Amino acid sequence: MESVSRNPKILGGTLVFSGTRVPVRILFEHLEAGDTLAKFLDDFPSVTEQQAIDVLKHSFSRLTNLY
Repeated sequence: MESVSRNPKILGGTLVFSGTRVPVRILFEHLEAGDTLAKFLDDFPSVTEQQAIDVLKHSFSRLTNLY
């Protein structure tokens, strides 16, 4: 199963963690605000730790390949 999904019927096609209605951008907003990954996961228990880690690893990989 993929860690994220996009479906026009779920939040208008916003990228969400698979199996949830939690937008991926919320993870980054929490981190930007200084929250820990554990705090994010506490706030959104439908998101698994592995899903969040997969998103962060993918984002890191994409960013480092840009430069």
